[in-house]
Formats: sequence, structure tokens, C-alpha cells
Amino acid sequence: MAFDELRRAAAELESRIANGPVRPAVTPGEIREHLSSRYDFTRPMPLEGIIADVEQMLQRWQVHVTHPRYFGLFNPSVTIPSVVADAIVAMYNPQLATWSTSPAANEIERHTLHWLARKFGLPAETVSNFTGGGAEANFSAVIAALTRRFPTYRDGGLRGLSESPAIYLTAAAHHGFLKIARMSGLGSEALRTVAMDSDLKMDLHDLARQVGKDRESGLAPFLVVGTVGTTAAGAIDPLPELARFCHSQNLWFHVDAAWGGAAAISPRLRGHLRGISEADSLTCDAHKWFSVPMGAGMFFCRHAGTVSQAFDSEISFMPRKTGAVLDPYCSTVQWSRRFIGLKLFLSLAERGESGYIEMIEHQARMGEVLRTLLQRDGWRIVNKTPLPLVCFTRDGLNISTFLAALYDRQIAWMSAIRLNDGDPVLRACVTSFRTTEREIEWVVGEMKKISEWN
Repeated sequence: MAFDELRRAAAELESRIANGPVRPAVTPGEIREHLSSRYDFTRPMPLEGIIADVEQMLQRWQVHVTHPRYFGLFNPSVTIPSVVADAIVAMYNPQLATWSTSPAANEIERHTLHWLARKFGLPAETVSNFTGGGAEANFSAVIAALTRRFPTYRDGGLRGLSESPAIYLTAAAHHGFLKIARMSGLGSEALRTVAMDSDLKMDLHDLARQVGKDRESGLAPFLVVGTVGTTAAGAIDPLPELARFCHSQNLWFHVDAAWGGAAAISPRLRGHLRGISEADSLTCDAHKWFSVPMGAGMFFCRHAGTVSQAFDSEISFMPRKTGAVLDPYCSTVQWSRRFIGLKLFLSLAERGESGYIEMIEHQARMGEVLRTLLQRDGWRIVNKTPLPLVCFTRDGLNISTFLAALYDRQIAWMSAIRLNDGDPVLRACVTSFRTTEREIEWVVGEMKKISEWN
């Protein structure tokens, strides 16, 4: 099947977004009025007109996260092969719950995940699957860790435990773990907030102190979460030290590398991920630094037997298990499963490993350019990371007024953040492989003008 027309449309849209505004100015009432005046669903309408109207709404009324001057959260520009992949998946609509229903799709995902598991240095027996996003992958890790640590958990649940489980992470870890604690039945009180050092990395001494104190109090420490690329500051927790501590204390070591994990394929950056190969489980999102559309999370676990025990299911209406393959409905949170992995497979196949390395290292270089130019113009950098995320400020700056001016003039999209409960600072993250040095120079120049008027 030819997808030339789709490729052309994607390329044209990419150009329109790059040359248009980054941020919309719209109210909820304006959008609701537009919808209610056109769509009461009482009569059929021509599809072409509906599509054109929806595209116009999205172009006018959306923060364009694929814009090369979007320096916000981890929402990337996307590769054209990954867009084509989503269209293929929608047309064939394969159901990946069982291998026998979708052999080709399941094997394409398995092949792609095994390639990436090797890049992380994980063992050959690692079990992995695509997920809807990082939250599902992190949730899978917590359930697997509970299953391995507490033999009665699978059937008896938390009420069958004689000790209260505890999870250890920093305040910079993804806030999704709070939801996970609640959804899993652990409750938010099971989370222990470990102190951070001056570089916003987990403090090993405080971790050891809290684990020891909890054990003396009769609690059951079972899981430590290390982060590769915190949302606020791009910090990377000390993975080798965390791995050694967890193994010595019989704790499950989970690495949330939802954004920063892609650095594992970069010769320039992979050294900063040393120790990730020792993780019991790992989260990485393809819809972040691998630049494919949402949602495409990934979960990796070195304990295949534990994953099967945690998520196994047996039901008469599903095909009989063969033992030759692991059916996804028996090894994942999901039951019905979309063919998520095709977008990463097509992108990797089209660009090759070298092409992906160039994309990732280009963004890292743009982060360095941004830091250098900001410092040249008198901004103070307040975070340390090899990843393309810069937190910065300057004396006397009103952050909210500055951002309002930045948005009103359509210069760029950035955000405000508090690091370690300090004063607000500006946060800029290069998330697009299309961002150029010239664009960064222009943005920094315009920011200087605003700060002088502020």
C-alpha cells in the first residue's frame, strides 16, 4: 500500500506548524460554542468537511508540542514513519492479546523490544512489553515487585501481609507513583521521600537511613525507584550505587527512564546511564525521546517468572497456551492490546541506529547551546544534567510576567518550576529533533529583550 499522500500531508503540516504560533489564545467557551453550533450529531455530514474543521481547530487551539520552539515537557516532534505506522495499525486493527491472533505484530514488537533491552545491557531472558505510557509501565513494576517480595500477595492481596510495604523515591520522581500507590492499595503513606543532594540526585545516606529505620519499626521496604532524567531538572540518580545498595538489602531496583532512557543508544551519553543494566525493572517511553506519537511506553523486567506470576490468566474463551510464546494478556496489565510497537519499529528501521543516535545527540548539543547562550547573556543556570533540559533564572526577574510576555509574543513555550521547594525558575527542554541553533539564538536574544523590560 502506498502512503505517499500521507507522507506529503505530514510534511506540509510540519512546515505549517514550524512557521506558525507556538501557543494558542482561546477560552473554553469559544471552543464549546464552535462545537455546539456545528455538531449536534442529528444528521450525517461530509467527512471531508469534518476533517478540515477538526484540523483547523487543532492548528488554532493547541500548544504545538511539535514546534521547534516548544521547550516544554517531554512531548516530541514525531517521525513520519511513526505517523504512517499509526495509520497502518488503525486500518488492520490487530488484537495483540494473544500471539496466535496476531503473530506478525507480536513478533515485530518482541524484536524491537529485545533490541532495546540489549542496549540497556539487560539479560537475554528479560521480558518486555509495550504499554500505553510510563504510568502503566511503572505500575507494572510495582505489582511485579510486590509479587516477588511477598509470596502471599498475588492471591491474598495486601490484607494477607503481616508487614506494611514501603517504596523509596525522591520528591523529583514522577508524581505518577502517588497514583500508583493509591491504585495498588498501598496508599500514599507507603511512599518514602528520600532527600536529594545539591545536584538533585537521590542521597544514598538518607536512603540507607530510612530503610534501616523502617525495618526497625516493623515495616517492609521492598522497592527503590531511581530516575533517569527527572521531569523538573533532568537529574540522573546514582544508578550504580543504588543498584549495589538494593542488591545488598534485597530490595527491588526499578529505574524510571521514561525520558532519559533513550540516551542508552548514544555513544556520547550512555556513560551517564551506567548501572541501568542492573535494574530489576525499567520504564522507557518511545513517545518521548524516541520521537514517536503517544502513547508508546515500554516495560522491561529481568524476572520473567515473576511477571508471569503477577499477570497470568487462564480463561476458556482465549486460545490455549502453547508454551512456545508468552501471550501478552498473561504477562501485562492490559488485556486487549493495540499494536503500539509498530511506530518505533518503522522509525528505527527507516532511520537506522545511526540516524537515531544523530537525532538524540543533536538535541543534547542544542541543550548545550542553550546553556552557553543563556550564561553569556547573564542568566544563572541552576541545574546540572547531560540531558537537554536547562533550568535558569536571573536576579529580580518576575517569572510569571516574563512567561506571559514570552507567550504573547509567540517566542517560545517554556514553563516555571520549583526545584527543592525553592523560588520559581524557568525550565526549557529541547524536545524536537528539528530545533536548530539559529532558532535557539533567536529565542535567547528575544528573552534578553523581555528580561530587560521586565
